[in-house]
Amino acid sequence: MPEPSVIHDIGYQRYTGPRLGRAAVFGALYVHGIRAAYGLGRSAKAKIFPWLVFGIVALVAVILAAVRAQTGLLPLNYIQFSDAMSWLIIFFVAIVAPELVSRDMKAGVLPLYFSRPLRSADYLGAKVAALVTAVWVLLAGPQLILFLGGAFTTKTGMSGVWNELGDLLPAWAYSLLWALVFTGIGLLVASLTGKRAFAAGGIVAVFLMTTPVVGVLSILPSETAQDLAGLASPMTLVSGVGQWLIGGANTGMIIGEFGPVYAIEAATLIATCLLLLLARYRKVASL
Repeated sequence: MPEPSVIHDIGYQRYTGPRLGRAAVFGALYVHGIRAAYGLGRSAKAKIFPWLVFGIVALVAVILAAVRAQTGLLPLNYIQFSDAMSWLIIFFVAIVAPELVSRDMKAGVLPLYFSRPLRSADYLGAKVAALVTAVWVLLAGPQLILFLGGAFTTKTGMSGVWNELGDLLPAWAYSLLWALVFTGIGLLVASLTGKRAFAAGGIVAVFLMTTPVVGVLSILPSETAQDLAGLASPMTLVSGVGQWLIGGANTGMIIGEFGPVYAIEAATLIATCLLLLLARYRKVASL
């Protein structure tokens, strides 16, 4: 005759503390995403690449500020600085975007995230906000160095400082546009695979493989084709929007009268990437 079952009291108790809800979870994921982007709270190996990129971008800004202080000339203005550094930031996004989303997919923890109260849109919003912030800081921080260099060496007093500020703020908005485009494409590609190496390669390919198309279109005999050539690549697309929105931006882009077309495509590209991301994670959440 089997012995009767015995229930042992091992001290489990119900949680009676505060339930912070979705907003707190969103905030925690956002902060964690920014920390992960720069390797904070992780090993020294995880910090090497992001801080190397930040150091290079900041060093370029310091050199430009020093040249301006000595000669009175700025080789690259705030807008041109973002364009010049965008090629380096491609690789930053290629490393960080898979770190933010591919690792969770590979570990199979998404069903745990999407249990209540967190929703797929909350998870995605936190990841997008974290990467946008990380990329924007990567551009805006060195731009602030340029601003400080110009403000402290100006010979026209406060009017010169205000002029510098008037140049800086549109450049920060332009850097935000870069961050949105980088984030949308980077996270969308990274969300398709749990293997970070494949995700990183795919992100770099999207940006680099579209650039030669612009070169081919820009040598066509049609002037309209030359003006619209920048639409073929995310890199030149953003430069075209900057050329249109910020008068005298001198981004090197020739867009003719098609500035609104560039702006519409940029907005459509960002919105499409975010909607596809949302559809992707809603599908994952329903599994």
